Amino acid sequence: MTDMPSWEGFMIPTLRVLSDGIERHWRDFQPLVANEARLTEQQQTQMLPSGKGLTFHNRIGWGVSFLTNVGALQRPKRGHYQITDAGRELIRLFPNGVREREIKALGEDPDSPIRVYQSSGPRANNTEPVVEVDAEALTPIEQVQSGIERIHEDVATDLLTRLQGKEPGFFEQAVVDLLLAMGYGGTTGTGSVTQLSNDGGIDGVIDQDILGLNRVYIQAKRYADGNTVLRPDLQAFVGALSGKADSGVFITTSRFSAGAQEYAENVPTRIILINGKRLTSLMIRYGVGVQERETYKVVEVDEDFFA
Repeated sequence: MTDMPSWEGFMIPTLRVLSDGIERHWRDFQPLVANEARLTEQQQTQMLPSGKGLTFHNRIGWGVSFLTNVGALQRPKRGHYQITDAGRELIRLFPNGVREREIKALGEDPDSPIRVYQSSGPRANNTEPVVEVDAEALTPIEQVQSGIERIHEDVATDLLTRLQGKEPGFFEQAVVDLLLAMGYGGTTGTGSVTQLSNDGGIDGVIDQDILGLNRVYIQAKRYADGNTVLRPDLQAFVGALSGKADSGVFITTSRFSAGAQEYAENVPTRIILINGKRLTSLMIRYGVGVQERETYKVVEVDEDFFA
């Protein structure tokens, strides 16, 4: 029996199935992708080691998630997917199959329709070669930890894309929910989004006690990856805080310019900056906008039992 394709091996078959431009639910196109990939009957019934789900469903799902994150697929509504011009370009460039690293390399070209999420700042001018680690060289624990890290990276990218696609009010409520989940509302505090039409540069307020004596003021900028929060944005926020507080939190889905960061470090009003990468990391850590999918237990021999 031929080996089951890797999740990368399902990407081009998925794009071919959706190349007619029809919007389809993921349950509808999975069997079509299986046929396009020429899976045998045995491969189509192969279960995951956990016994929870089919292997080819899981691998198609990984491919769809990655293709959506890089802009090759779009999600018009929940569970439905449609090909984009970037997806058609991938079929043209890689008709016989494509690897993740090849797609990411395309994303480094600013003229490419492929996008690669750059969460930590502008692309670094890094001349160091990328070293790929053979999974078999890792211990089982290292493989588990590496897998969880990879899942979190993909979820973080998806979170940011979804936040950027929502209206500003949704994003402002999301950051209030996050700060409350982090404990900034205390045990009895509350949080709210300010009136959108007259927020005075303040998008959210968290009362850390019942009387509202201690407050956290929030500015939230729902920017696309290419937009950067500049120094004047922070100056306006500091101005809005004047007479209200001596500190605040500025959160964005993109990043802060060097000038903005320098201003935040030196202005008397303490401003905490949270960029897109840190935002999604905190959302995953505190369970905002995500839900636990599966829990795995790692066991070892109990030495006390055999003592």
